Amino acid sequence: MKKLTLLFLTLSLFNFAVQANDNDPNPPLKDKVLTLAKQVEAKVIEWRHWVHENAELSNREFKTAEFVANHLKSLGIEVQTGVAHTGVVGTLVGGKPGPVIGLRADMDGLPVKERVNIPWASKQIGEYQGEEVPVMHACGHDTHVAILMGVAEVLSQVKDDLEGTVKFVFQPAEEGVPPGEEGGAKMMVEEGVTDGMDVMFGLHINSKTEVGRVRYRKEGIMAAVNSFNLKIKGVQSHGAYPWASVDPIVTASQIIMNSQVVVSRNLNLTKAAAVLTFGKIDGGVRSNIIPEEVNMEGTIRTLDLGMQQRLFKRFRSIVENTAKANGAEAVLTINEGYPITYNDPDLVALMDDTFMEVAGAENVENAIDAVTGAEDFSFFQEKVPGLYFFIGGMPKGMDPADSAPHHTPDFYVDDEGLLTGIRLMSRMVVDYAEKSK
Repeated sequence: MKKLTLLFLTLSLFNFAVQANDNDPNPPLKDKVLTLAKQVEAKVIEWRHWVHENAELSNREFKTAEFVANHLKSLGIEVQTGVAHTGVVGTLVGGKPGPVIGLRADMDGLPVKERVNIPWASKQIGEYQGEEVPVMHACGHDTHVAILMGVAEVLSQVKDDLEGTVKFVFQPAEEGVPPGEEGGAKMMVEEGVTDGMDVMFGLHINSKTEVGRVRYRKEGIMAAVNSFNLKIKGVQSHGAYPWASVDPIVTASQIIMNSQVVVSRNLNLTKAAAVLTFGKIDGGVRSNIIPEEVNMEGTIRTLDLGMQQRLFKRFRSIVENTAKANGAEAVLTINEGYPITYNDPDLVALMDDTFMEVAGAENVENAIDAVTGAEDFSFFQEKVPGLYFFIGGMPKGMDPADSAPHHTPDFYVDDEGLLTGIRLMSRMVVDYAEKSK
């Protein structure tokens, strides 16, 4: 009887404690930001729709930057505009000492014509490489902007209890700067955005990951990327007399085929993935003229620096020797690109619990395979420890095979995925400040 009485008293005290916590007028900061995130969700969705409908190309995010800056100023956050051309950086100084934490959102859209049937579809027109093109947020950057605006509102409401300083980094030109221009994360770093920063967090929504789910890994999560330009110089001739030519079209086709062995036969793919893709070929003006020149463009993706250098060397050797064998001349330029997006292992370990607590352990994958997509968030990570992760944007219950991939006209992510981003980014600030003491 005494044991039953003791059990009853224990349960009663536990229930009282739970009820008291639920009704706590001053909950712990880590719980308070989650509540505030839910309260701001509806506004974040509205902001997302506005940014989506007003999509702008890289280094041309004028309306988006103004929209963001006005919001940050309304929250009493110190705002710097014109960073790396159109970037916006907001600085929120907490009421207590602590680390300087960076949170990043990219702002640019793509030259893609939207086919998604939504009321807030983009009908914007921009200029890309001298041509008039439709503009669409075909990669989800509209959600990133809205999420970070929401996080700024959440954290500004708990400013007095916040430990440290938060820098809200709204970055232009993640998709690549226009030819002849500078910009993006690299330029932001050069202009001092990461100076004094202790750590930086970034996210990307994903159209093939269900809403509510979170995916990340330690170390390399996204590939380094390098574009290349290849010019094949031959000798022009009438198409009826090919023996009088040095045919750059035939040479180009041989180079394309010969280069396929670089990845499949020269790299240890059990160590890391690599990609060598030709994306553009341009040569000739009509059917009966063998042209003097062919120009090609493509992309290289690597997840290991040693493999990257071997790929460069073998690719260049094949290009030059194939051209030489045909009597042609090849000029290969491998352009500077983005480094590997590298998640600091210690930072990942420190934040694992935050992902689990906020999203639920059943919704977290923390050892995903690296992907051959690329991100210029990597430039920030070269300066400060960084953590980059993916959140779900695919409607619940949908088959990933039926969800359009990024950078396509049918790309779509559900508004329901935004709350996970707001909650995670807000909690990361609070938790990192506490855990890094």
